[in-house]
Amino acid sequence: MANLQLVTAQQRDLGGFVVRRVLPAQGLKMVGPFVFLDHLGPTQFEPGFGIDVRPHPHIALATVTYLFAGSLLHRDSLGNVREIRPGDVNWMTAGAGIAHSERTPPLARAAGEQIHGIQSWVALPDGQEDIEPDFTHYSANVLPEQVLGGSTLTIVAGQAFGLTSPIRTPWPTLYVHAKFSQSAAFEISPEHEERAVYVVSGELAVGESRVGEGQLAVLDPGATVSVRALRETRAMLLGGKGFATPRHMWWNFVASSPERIDRAKERWAKGRFAPVVGETEHIPLPSV
Repeated sequence: MANLQLVTAQQRDLGGFVVRRVLPAQGLKMVGPFVFLDHLGPTQFEPGFGIDVRPHPHIALATVTYLFAGSLLHRDSLGNVREIRPGDVNWMTAGAGIAHSERTPPLARAAGEQIHGIQSWVALPDGQEDIEPDFTHYSANVLPEQVLGGSTLTIVAGQAFGLTSPIRTPWPTLYVHAKFSQSAAFEISPEHEERAVYVVSGELAVGESRVGEGQLAVLDPGATVSVRALRETRAMLLGGKGFATPRHMWWNFVASSPERIDRAKERWAKGRFAPVVGETEHIPLPSV
């Protein structure tokens, strides 16, 4: 583990709500299919306040929402309206193009609540970037879970530790929520080509390195890596098979070619994405 790469999340203001952006980072654009990772909160909203991410578009990726606390109301241009709660997964495949919004649900906004979670994007592989868009909600109780070395592991997507998530992924994927008690430990096998560990809270010893809250440790390929909690810790394991074709990113668009992104820009600017059900506003195309 001498070459362990550490990435520290950078704060981003999303308009009254600060997140920690983990991916993309300087010197690290992807881990397996993951091209984007935002750590939301933990933020306590007072009554009357909440998240308001207005309708915006995506292409050639899938967005993955996973919460530790709070709730969000998803609406999209396919007509789906779904509230997500802790432990659930919202998997939205953008494919040829989709628009969606995410807001604090009305009852949670009136009462005030804490929001805490992870939002990630996985790139769709070559040949599948223009598939039909789709949205699926998975309840927490359908995700496989096991206790290993004093840690509780939930397989959010893909395969790990002998378990397989029911979420259909278009590419070999590793995505696991790990809750460690103090001194809990286990090993991460080289089953997946590219792997990383993100510390949501607490502190881990990854190999011989200490990894703290808000840090992503990229693991050496092909090595079995020991992970041990230095105190009570929450982390996400992510990765999968590497992409042979690099991905380009501009705003909310990810694709294998700049031309595909340029076409999406024009479609959004000219109002050619289907509208989001129940919404009357949208985020305009950025000027730069």
